[in-house]
Amino acid sequence: MKIHKAYFTPGFSAFFFDDQRAIKAGASHDGFVYRGATVTDGFRSIRQAGQSVSVNLVLEDGSVAVGDCAAVQYSGAGGRDPLFQSSEVIPFLEGRIRPLLEGRTIEPFRAMAAAFEGLEFDGRRLHTAVRYGLSQALLMARALERRRLMAEVVAEEYGRPAPAVRVPIFGQSGDNRYENVDKMILKEVDVLPHGLINHIEEKLGRHGEKLQEYVEWLVRRVAALRRRPDYKPNLHIDVYGTIGAALGLDAGVIADYLARLEKSAGGHKLYIEGPVDVEEKDRQIETLKAITEALRAKGCGVRIVADEWCNTLEDIREFTDAGACHMVQIKTPDLGGIQNTAESVLYCKAHGMEAYQGGTCNETDVSARACVHVAVAAGADLTLAKPGMGFDEGYTIVNNEMERILAVARARSRGEIQ
Repeated sequence: MKIHKAYFTPGFSAFFFDDQRAIKAGASHDGFVYRGATVTDGFRSIRQAGQSVSVNLVLEDGSVAVGDCAAVQYSGAGGRDPLFQSSEVIPFLEGRIRPLLEGRTIEPFRAMAAAFEGLEFDGRRLHTAVRYGLSQALLMARALERRRLMAEVVAEEYGRPAPAVRVPIFGQSGDNRYENVDKMILKEVDVLPHGLINHIEEKLGRHGEKLQEYVEWLVRRVAALRRRPDYKPNLHIDVYGTIGAALGLDAGVIADYLARLEKSAGGHKLYIEGPVDVEEKDRQIETLKAITEALRAKGCGVRIVADEWCNTLEDIREFTDAGACHMVQIKTPDLGGIQNTAESVLYCKAHGMEAYQGGTCNETDVSARACVHVAVAAGADLTLAKPGMGFDEGYTIVNNEMERILAVARARSRGEIQ
């Protein structure tokens, strides 16, 4: 079967693009927006509407494969590709990519994805968001051609068993870090709350005291609202480098603080994502590794999660090989083609690193569903409820897609369906 036509349509993502450097520099809130000067190239304002582009592939039999190009909320920061603008991307896709798609025979997914992953124009690779969307559409095209789930295609091509096991889901609260936690507890989310601790004075506290109070509140709230006494979610909090910014980069000092947080966590397993951001990959690896080793020396069970500067498949391998952390976030849009997400999960699992298949609130329902198929097929240790910052919508999309995948895959393994 061949791709008959390719169409590219503009859309909105489920959240916004934020100038992270401007926020870290102290930009002030004004309702939902931020006030102040932008810092990162391409931004017209510190917060601006997120954009996406749908890749729509009409196959010879009339079926349509779809993938969404999307980029992370904090585009242009932490070593990532620049701000993604649909008005700039669509003309390029129509002029340069459409001729490469129309008339193309559908081949194994990995071969098709690799062809676009390595593609260069004027010496530059395609934007990560473009590679992300194209690969999703190609994966769906292969699944339609094979009459299989996308998860089954990934499992087959990577030599994995048929999808059968549920992947724990991580809920993200956004700034509504109290009410959304209540929702997460009522729905018994596996891991919570993310927390969005991206401001020292407002959220962390100059000495980390506000985060410690929040962790203590989380423990009390779970105990108060849980319906089953054995419901004990892991606590996973993203601090966006604020701990290092507030306390300094001494690994011992940070480890002492995290040990206090562990006590406040009341027996809940505690993950801290991005405790420092030193603005350069090699130093980030070195600093995170020092913190990880200091925690181990103290006998502290807090788990460090890498995020900033751990963007690509190659980065994930470097962080993993260095033993820089306990878990890496595989931030799906940053890796380009979604095949790199699968390969990252498998690399982590083969080398003793916990694989958190994350992403961003700033994706779409289409990209989120495609990611669920990869997470289940590759056997990620954790996957993010996305898109959006409202929790319920993203959790519905990810959880329900996972249940559908597992139901069909199990039925096929029992011979109930072909």
